[in-house]
Amino acid sequence: MSSPSPGRLSRQLPTGILPAHGFPASTPLKYLVPLRVWLTAALFVLPAVLIVIALPGQARRRRAAHLAGRITFWLAGIPLRVKGLECLPEDACILAASHASYLDGPILTAAMPPRFGFVIKHEMSSAPLVGWLLTRLGSEFVQRSDKKAAGNAASRIIQKARNGACLGVFPEGTFVREPGLRHFHLGAFLTATRVGLPVVPVVIRGSRQILPAHCWWPRPGSLEVDVLPAVAPQGKRGDDARELRRRVREEILKVCGEPDAAVAETEVAA
Repeated sequence: MSSPSPGRLSRQLPTGILPAHGFPASTPLKYLVPLRVWLTAALFVLPAVLIVIALPGQARRRRAAHLAGRITFWLAGIPLRVKGLECLPEDACILAASHASYLDGPILTAAMPPRFGFVIKHEMSSAPLVGWLLTRLGSEFVQRSDKKAAGNAASRIIQKARNGACLGVFPEGTFVREPGLRHFHLGAFLTATRVGLPVVPVVIRGSRQILPAHCWWPRPGSLEVDVLPAVAPQGKRGDDARELRRRVREEILKVCGEPDAAVAETEVAA
């Protein structure tokens, strides 16, 4: 039987569920998952990245990256289930997703419609090949340690939002090996309140188990992305942004299945 073409494969993958194509958990072959993941990266992901970078037009590049992401997880034998896409507003909005692994960016690229661009920490802009790819996909890089650069980035992001761009952010800013939902930075919520955009809470489950921080040897597992109902800002002031942040974080904390790490951080600081 011949292998399916990418076009045929994309039609076989329904919007909400990426079918499992891995070994049963009971078989010894499950220990080959890391090898399978790295073979997928070498034989498919690297050529796909180069093709995406070379394509003309940002919309075309984003569609190609979306399809390549879905095929990547399928080839790697990592099931990806997406729920709640009907919660996404038709107009511009901001995604605020939980963050636990370097896999989270590719997961959202594969799971979300390709109209979304992402706000990413500035260090990624200099990553070999990855930085080029992210730039070509229209990502915005934020350097929090430099107040002037951060202010300029914030102005660009606000202008993009006013022009109707759909943005995705990881408001925790970073991730650690230990489970827990960390403190949310305020930036995305200030943008949402100033422009009047709803914020869509998104929960990613499974990425920390497959590829935790400071680890490059993937483990067997599955992924879930849960898109929750959008939360609308109630005003345009700083207090409204903080209230929006609280409400979005509360919704994510309810269903993420991890403890409130912000409480622990506060206790340690005290």
